[in-house]
Amino acid sequence: MRTTALRIYGKSDLRLETFDLPPLKEDEILAEVVSDSVCMSSHKAAIQGPDHKRVPKDVNVNPTIIGHEFAGYIRRVGAMWSDRFKPGQKFAIQPAMEYKGSLDAPGYSFRHIGGMSSFIIVPSSIMESDCLLAYDGDGFFKASLSEPMSCIGGAVHAQYHTIHESYEHRMGIVEGGNCAILAGAGPMGLGCVDYLLHGPRRPGLLVVTDVDHARLSRAAGLLSPGEAKKCSVKLVYLNTADAANAVGLLKNLAGEGGYDDVFVFAPIGAVVEQADAILGRNGCLNFFAGPTKTDFSARLNFYNVHYAGTHIVGTSGGNIDDMRESLELMSAGRINPAAMITHIGGITCGADTILRLPEIPGGKKLLYVQYDLPLVAISDFAAMEENKPFYAELARICGRHSGLWNTEAENHLLEHAPKLDPAG
Repeated sequence: MRTTALRIYGKSDLRLETFDLPPLKEDEILAEVVSDSVCMSSHKAAIQGPDHKRVPKDVNVNPTIIGHEFAGYIRRVGAMWSDRFKPGQKFAIQPAMEYKGSLDAPGYSFRHIGGMSSFIIVPSSIMESDCLLAYDGDGFFKASLSEPMSCIGGAVHAQYHTIHESYEHRMGIVEGGNCAILAGAGPMGLGCVDYLLHGPRRPGLLVVTDVDHARLSRAAGLLSPGEAKKCSVKLVYLNTADAANAVGLLKNLAGEGGYDDVFVFAPIGAVVEQADAILGRNGCLNFFAGPTKTDFSARLNFYNVHYAGTHIVGTSGGNIDDMRESLELMSAGRINPAAMITHIGGITCGADTILRLPEIPGGKKLLYVQYDLPLVAISDFAAMEENKPFYAELARICGRHSGLWNTEAENHLLEHAPKLDPAG
């Protein structure tokens, strides 16, 4: 079986190549990848190359396939797994497998599996870790985004608060409490808002801050205060760009009690310190955003740590239960990660997209790896001159869905987009 894949050879060295996969073993599964959403973690891996903790040191001679937020079809199943998986099943993969204590993960560490590949071989370690998940919902893009949504779910589950006059911890956000998402109008912040409005446990007050008016306006249009009210949540979007006293504004919204749960969605010292300053008694600060600098730090009020019991938690990804929850919530129609997606492309724009990701505005970039497509913002579909009828129809379809990517648009793309040359 031949595959076309985007592989890491070194720092900022990504190459799109076509090659033969090895014969399938009895304990492996052959799968076809349909979609892969681009994560900032992939950008970090591409930039750092073998210095990244999950990327092997010898990628210059044994390159690995990048991309870890992917979904597709199972095509062939080795005898060892034939009782659990069948050809034709749709799947998603939880890359944080932690197999026997190893940091190896699809999209970083393996030569024959990663999201940026038309066909892959799923090694036995993934099935043994229970990280190959069947998906019964509609839309491959949702299954791709179940991985970042699992990171959000994991962060919310990791929140903890001490029970009054005891040393026991109650896990999760304070139900009906005050919650804030700082720097939260980006794609992951929107996913967190969606989860907190429609997930298993909801705050009473949810304040979302950002410094970009356009991002906040888009967020308010997609996940509105009116929609939040139906979920018994008071949702407030707050632009802190020109605020002389952002901490004061945030505190006024929460009242004397302060915030029970604060999520930080940007690795910026000032934002971390702002989060610390608005915590109430027994408040939990979740540092969600992963910094690229190993010496990243911010000041913390230890007076409040001692006397008010404030504390910090951080997670890096979700676990298998978080991903199952994401898939179940999507299949049930309770959460819709489409709001996270702003750009669509094919595998042929993968290298440029990953390497330039911080420079490209908007939210999630979703790539369909069987296709030869440029990276195009959904808002720009109607203006595309190249392959105009194809993009014009995508624009009409997305227009019927509030400008969001959707299953109808995905199906149109899968049927009409220019495919890769299978011969490479």
